[in-house]
Amino acid sequence: MFLLKLIAGLLAGGLVLALIAAGITLLISARIDARYPPAGPFVAVTGGRIATIQAGPNPSARGTVVLLHGASANAADPMTDLGRRLAAEGFRVVALDRPGFGWSDRPGGSALATPRAQAAVIAEALANLGIGPALVLGHSWSGALATALALDHPDRVSGLVLVSPAVMPLPEMGPIPWYYRLALVPPVTWLLSRTVATPVGLYYLGPAGQSVFKPQSAPPGYLEASRAALVLRPATMLANVQDLMALPAALQQQSAAYGRIAVPTVIVTGDRDAIVPAERHARPLARLIPGARLVELAGIGHMVHAVATQAVVDEVVRLSESVTTH
Repeated sequence: MFLLKLIAGLLAGGLVLALIAAGITLLISARIDARYPPAGPFVAVTGGRIATIQAGPNPSARGTVVLLHGASANAADPMTDLGRRLAAEGFRVVALDRPGFGWSDRPGGSALATPRAQAAVIAEALANLGIGPALVLGHSWSGALATALALDHPDRVSGLVLVSPAVMPLPEMGPIPWYYRLALVPPVTWLLSRTVATPVGLYYLGPAGQSVFKPQSAPPGYLEASRAALVLRPATMLANVQDLMALPAALQQQSAAYGRIAVPTVIVTGDRDAIVPAERHARPLARLIPGARLVELAGIGHMVHAVATQAVVDEVVRLSESVTTH
């Protein structure tokens, strides 16, 4: 009897703590929503809307550049500095929140976790915006998305700029500890994303933001300008985990088709990128895409577009001179 009472007490205490954490999560999420409202127009897609941030002339004699952000981010990340500079060069620039990120809907939930599935949604959004073929720039996770877009929807893409792209099959992982395996069970992931993940994520947001820039430091005001806290909302955190978990299998399948990419392609990477190392991704990709040009920046880490922005702008301008965009 005592044991049953003890178990019941522990369960009750756990439930109370979960409810408190869920309340804190709702409060934090509401404050994030209020601080970072939509920054641009939406475009309708089947089952929902995709959020955009846009800059530059429309129409533009120089054409359109589409910016696709990486994991744990949103459209403000590539738009903040890179997009504004491209607009100043005379391009129409359209940055999109990937499905489930920023203010974009995620119709289909976990079914949209692969680059190929998201490419279909992005292609529909671009068609409804009257964009294409256009230069498509994908950073990190969206290196896979941009290449999927070029493979499955070539009418939307006139050229690719792949920045620190995660595109090749990932190395085998060792045994995953039981507590990680438990956390990745969908119901548990859902529960964690709605209780403790948001307050814990808020605590570590600053250090995590700095870590992705190594060996550089994040530019002053980066977390605010990139609206990084938007990833801490429960639905977005869940989408982020789903995307990261689905990527290895997706790359295993997708990488076999890179030789079919027929548009002009430039790959820009830092030789100090510890998150998506050039020797595992950018260099082999450059050998697979016909005519691709590889640009390695000495001493630069993962966030090339934020710390070597002008170098990326120069590559976009150079590529645009060899293609026709709309």
